[in-house]
Amino acid sequence: MAKESVVRNNIWKWLVLLLLAAVSVHVTFPPKEKIRRGLDLSGGTSFTLGVDEEKLAETILAANPAYTNDPERVQAEIDKVLKDCDERITGVIRKRVDNMGTNEPVIQSLPKKHQLIVQLPGADEKLRREAKARLQSMAYLEFRLTHPKDYQLVDKLLAKDACPEGYEKKGSGYARAADYAQVAATPGYAARLAAFGTTDDRYRFMLEDNKDGTYSPHFVSRQVELTGDNLESAAWERDSLKGGFEVKFRLDAEGGRKFSTLTRNYKAGGPKNKTGEGRCLAIILDDTLISAPRIQSEIGSEGVITGRFTLQEAKQLAADLNAGALPAPLKILAESSVAPTVGDDAIKSGTWAAAIGFALVAIFMFIYYWYAGLVANIALFLDVALLPTALVIVANILGVFAQDPSMGGGGSVQLPVLTMPGIAGLVLTLGMAVDANVLIFERIREEFAAGRKAGDAIRNGYGRAFTAILDSNLTTILTGIILFVVGTGPVRGFAIMLTAGVLISMFTAVVVTRLVFEHLVKPERAEPFKMLQFFKAPKFDFMRYGNKTLLASAIIIVVSLAIFFGRAIVNPASVLAVDLTGGTSIVYDLTQDEAKQPAVGDIRAALDAFDNATVIQYQRGVGNTTLLVKTGESAETAKGRTLPDRNVGAYVTSLLTEKFPEASLTEASVEEVGSMIGDDLKKSGRNAVIFSLIAILVYVGFRFKFGFGLGGLVALAHDALISLGLFSLCGRQVSLIVVTALLTIIGYSINDTVVVFDRIREQLTRDARSSFKDICNTAINACLGRTVITSVTTFFAVLALFCFGDGTIFDFALMMLLGILAGTYSSIFIATPVMFWWYKGKRPDFDEDEEKGEQK
Repeated sequence: MAKESVVRNNIWKWLVLLLLAAVSVHVTFPPKEKIRRGLDLSGGTSFTLGVDEEKLAETILAANPAYTNDPERVQAEIDKVLKDCDERITGVIRKRVDNMGTNEPVIQSLPKKHQLIVQLPGADEKLRREAKARLQSMAYLEFRLTHPKDYQLVDKLLAKDACPEGYEKKGSGYARAADYAQVAATPGYAARLAAFGTTDDRYRFMLEDNKDGTYSPHFVSRQVELTGDNLESAAWERDSLKGGFEVKFRLDAEGGRKFSTLTRNYKAGGPKNKTGEGRCLAIILDDTLISAPRIQSEIGSEGVITGRFTLQEAKQLAADLNAGALPAPLKILAESSVAPTVGDDAIKSGTWAAAIGFALVAIFMFIYYWYAGLVANIALFLDVALLPTALVIVANILGVFAQDPSMGGGGSVQLPVLTMPGIAGLVLTLGMAVDANVLIFERIREEFAAGRKAGDAIRNGYGRAFTAILDSNLTTILTGIILFVVGTGPVRGFAIMLTAGVLISMFTAVVVTRLVFEHLVKPERAEPFKMLQFFKAPKFDFMRYGNKTLLASAIIIVVSLAIFFGRAIVNPASVLAVDLTGGTSIVYDLTQDEAKQPAVGDIRAALDAFDNATVIQYQRGVGNTTLLVKTGESAETAKGRTLPDRNVGAYVTSLLTEKFPEASLTEASVEEVGSMIGDDLKKSGRNAVIFSLIAILVYVGFRFKFGFGLGGLVALAHDALISLGLFSLCGRQVSLIVVTALLTIIGYSINDTVVVFDRIREQLTRDARSSFKDICNTAINACLGRTVITSVTTFFAVLALFCFGDGTIFDFALMMLLGILAGTYSSIFIATPVMFWWYKGKRPDFDEDEEKGEQK
């Protein structure tokens, strides 16, 4: 009768389970439409754009020479431009990207930093180059008059030997000198060029590109007569008279009136031009002189921009003018490109890692716990099946802390974008998912050993394990929230996957498995569930070795970190990845014939003339070999600015393919990060680690006592530092995904510490006679089986990821493997001894409310 009552009371739980399953099906099927891939899985290009304040300042100075010695006025003008500019920048960029015909581009604004992330899935090299040029083009169109005596002044100037900086005389104009790129990159160059040869501050010196390697000088008024703000439309067309292509434009009514008045006043014999020749009208785009045609007659609302354009240039100019002008110049702060084949390989390897990780965990649980293990495997299967629902819920919750359209949220029922770190998060959660089941099963084992029947054993087992499950999983959720807030793109995908996996595994472990037991197990059953046991009544004196283990860990940490920081001082690029230092990183797929693969020394020799501090690493995985080449040069460095299109990746590739043609080098991915983004990522990574440690200290201290929080904090610092030091000794570079692994270790390794602390608190409230040292030893021994089992299952899952992952995922898995070992060690030999030391071996007192809570 009692069992029938339980079944009736559980109906609503089954209905909730069915509802969650229905939502998962709805948001997942059909997969091709519902599951969106990130760039690292679909291939494509991503740009991080930011306002180029240095160039903006130079433009302001070039237009206003009076501000030269007044930096406050320049900054005031910059602030005026930047105020409320983000929305307009996003709108203009969105129109330009849409005109490129890309498939489902992602455009995300970061207003506080005046930055913008643009992702172009599936973009090939040609589209990447086109996008790079168009995204940085301001398309700011201006019409200005030239000096009334422009030609005379130019002839007089050319009769002299003087040349503008970065140029040399050639024919009836100038040509760029060999050092032009370096000179043009120096501060204040635009203002100096504008002042060259001028005797009247109302006019500035400008050069018109003749498209034959020469530039014709003009003296152009600083006063703007008309801007592209009045532009209504623009279209390219063929120039039937001169050949080539031109851009025809139409102005709105106001612009038409202004243009008509301007051309009427300054045509030959016009009211403001009594000479027999019309004034020249300079057409300026992005502070560059396109052409300076002479005004022949009055022009209304239509005009033509001629500038010896190619077809592609004319099309691009028309499209950019139609999209609108940017209010401020943009520069590319970071750029990454991934070949589509790399994404396919990543999905394949991620699928294998998930399948093998799932199988290893399921087989282990079945062998170790038999019937209960089968129930845990049902929960493990449901973890995967219900995960889509959890992802949608978590994306909406985390979206409150930081909005990210690609990651869902905002009331959307769309799945967040799937990234490779997200797949890594899935594999990791498969290993961590059985943690709650292990806690429950070990408690049930204890209840059976105390002589209780199945009904009471199951009820008490779930009840007494719940506090430890909640405490241990909340720390991981805290880490996930911090990762989402401070991270971007793929890291946020990982944070959502990790948090969703923890939440759904808690639900299946606490609710679903209990439903199964209550429906299939007779309450009066006296025979215990068949389970294996690694340790039968262990009585190890762990506390005896506390001082020695603390000293050993300290020595390992000091030595490994000394090596790490020593290498970082000599060459930061040797220990930090490109996303933290700035520079360019290229990953190549190459021939599997090792005899044709160049030696690291030969590659270094080939690149020495360009960068003698290049980092070169081979990674030989299952069925593939990749080569990483990382240089500190980027588009913003002195050498990078001298390269064609400032394309460091293309230049390095050309050097290597020319030197090693038999290696069949193929670019798998290219990542270029400016120093500003690198500094931001280092800062956010550092803050994330600090915030995580503080959050966990506060939480553990609040749930237990300060001494417990301090023990947990020292253990976490130990896990993070020792993992980082050993990781560096393996010759790997610390990247943002490695920092993500560090944070995951912090969130994961505290779990076992919290479980041990929870058992210590329970023992303190139940055992008033034993010494504090004995209670600590008893608690660690009681949790030892659970500690080993959860470490083994997580280790299995991450090991699969380690074997099948490559690139950054390989690094993530390696760091996690080290962290799992460190976390297992620290929960036994670091956290409790430090806590014990804080209380000087005396029993801490818990108040009566805590005692009552533990006894329930």
